[in-house]
Amino acid sequence: MPNEDLTQLSVSQLGHLIESGEISPVEVAEAFIRRIDALQPRINAFITRADEHALQAAREAEKEILRGDYKGPFHGIPVGLKDLFWTKDVRTTSGSLIDSEFMSTEDSAVVSRMKAAGAYFIGKLHMTEFAFDGTSLNRHYGPARNPWDLARMAGGSSSGPGAAVASGQVPIAIGTDTGGSVRVPAALCGITGLKPTFGLISRFGSTPLSWSMDHVGPMTRTVRDAALALNMLASYDSRDPDSIRMAPQDYSRELDRGVHEMRIGVPSDFIWEVMDPEVEEAFRNAMVQMESLGSRIQEISTPDLGLINAAGSVVQTSEAATIHRSRVLALGQHFDPSIRRRIESGLFIPAEAYLHAQQVRAKLKGVLLESLEDVDILATPTTAIAAPGIEQERVTIQGQDVHIREALLRITRVFSTVGLPAISVPCGFTKGGLPVGLQLVGKPFSESLLLRAAQAYQESTDWHLRRPEPVEQE
Repeated sequence: MPNEDLTQLSVSQLGHLIESGEISPVEVAEAFIRRIDALQPRINAFITRADEHALQAAREAEKEILRGDYKGPFHGIPVGLKDLFWTKDVRTTSGSLIDSEFMSTEDSAVVSRMKAAGAYFIGKLHMTEFAFDGTSLNRHYGPARNPWDLARMAGGSSSGPGAAVASGQVPIAIGTDTGGSVRVPAALCGITGLKPTFGLISRFGSTPLSWSMDHVGPMTRTVRDAALALNMLASYDSRDPDSIRMAPQDYSRELDRGVHEMRIGVPSDFIWEVMDPEVEEAFRNAMVQMESLGSRIQEISTPDLGLINAAGSVVQTSEAATIHRSRVLALGQHFDPSIRRRIESGLFIPAEAYLHAQQVRAKLKGVLLESLEDVDILATPTTAIAAPGIEQERVTIQGQDVHIREALLRITRVFSTVGLPAISVPCGFTKGGLPVGLQLVGKPFSESLLLRAAQAYQESTDWHLRRPEPVEQE
């Protein structure tokens, strides 16, 4: 197979070819490095490249496989890392100038799990500063651009992972999600993004934004790859105080069981208060498709999702301010002014307000779970709009003037706040050729069921097989 074709394959496809000996890990690494060479100047998905590290790791993987020590589907596969995961002896900037030369003396839990599976990182990917924004703007490193339209956002804060996977610069990336930062770029870039249940993947060695809301999740081309990634990454870790001790699972085992008689709930109110008509049309078509596969769609009443978001915003901003207080006070001039203002605003939130927000959050999580008792999963659009312009700050949706951050995060933030597993998969395109995302949400630790539903939809459509054209133009 010609090397130039390798960058268009999924992890599972590459893994099969490597295991069978049809291609070598070195060929894979070289193909992706050439792809990055061609596209980085236009898309800006990387903050730090690690070409030599990748080639050395690929050579080692090749030796291991040749001597019969094959470790599984990720052996010899390059991974892109959001630039807040510690990597020993390779800088971790967290999208900031302050940490532009930070070198960790140890790997993050994510990197350790990757290495144990035979995978390696090929670079550190673009993100908004300290992950505190849902756009793809970064005043220090420039914006990450959407491969479907280079004048538009890739989403955030995992902007580089979304853009890199969609453009074929990496077959998989690992991001973090505090309010939607895996699912939003997945939706805007037309890829798959999984946010597991809170605590399922260790956050040790990742720069925090909000200790009670941060999640780690894979961003891939396919649901199958996301399931394989969860197999690799999910593990108890005593170094993360919120890590959950669970028996190992094979999240790919039941992927192809289908959705016959699966009950899918669609919220009746909050979701539709701010919604672009083209996004809603794509979502409604996706529900028709799920019905044709044998699932049952039913409208459900949910608690005040807007109040969940308000509580989540208070919690996130308070915790971010606590984490970055000393930096913003001593080195405020080195922050992006907009990020600095958001952090500083958290310093003025009273402890009473923070505690009340946590109480509201816990109470409404319980009410939301009660509303899900009669369904198996929940379905919503991932975002209220498709990808906005790079510098766009506001958008008009059916006569309403809405801030871009609200339009992008209002649906996803709900499920980060309450820690439920959620996945975004492509479900269509706007008339302007921009991807639209379908979000499926499960009950705690129901990842296998959630992935099964996402797989059934994805395998019955071809949205995930489409590739952006602008990146191919010279």
